[in-house]
Amino acid sequence: MTQELHLLPIGKSDPDMMGWLRQELIELFRVPCRILEPGLDPQFSYHPERDQYHSSEILARMQEYVTARSWRVLGITPVDLYIPILTFVFGEAQMGGPCSVVSSYRLRQEFYGLPSDRDLLGRRLLTEAVHELGHTLQLTHCDDYNCVMAASHAVEWIDLKDFLFCSQCARCARAHAQF
Repeated sequence: MTQELHLLPIGKSDPDMMGWLRQELIELFRVPCRILEPGLDPQFSYHPERDQYHSSEILARMQEYVTARSWRVLGITPVDLYIPILTFVFGEAQMGGPCSVVSSYRLRQEFYGLPSDRDLLGRRLLTEAVHELGHTLQLTHCDDYNCVMAASHAVEWIDLKDFLFCSQCARCARAHAQF
């Protein structure tokens, strides 16, 4: 049975951006990729005291979407994510597990009071998607600031790094997945 990367829309997603991301991830990981429909309503993870969505609760719910055909399940959401010890997260993944989630909320230029830039949003979303998928392949943060696995605590750090693994991270990723 051929395994697939499953993209799961979480909340109101941009179908054009999801389609573009699907194609980019097929080329990078060389696995079939399918967008799951219907998506997941993230309302269960909303916490009004923070006006944000708890990403760990979303990851737990995403387990319901894992099947024998799932190589990985990557959630894409426009909502603002957090974990309790941090103000926000761009994404979260199950280290070595099947699920990860990425938010476009703080990747948009509009969040910083700047004009919309769809190309930049796409590049940032791709970079964070590859980063979180890397965690599902048991990769930790990399000290090489150009590597996609470098930590990103601000959007500027995402812009500095590539959307590809450095040679060392690529070797480790290949040890855990076929691509």
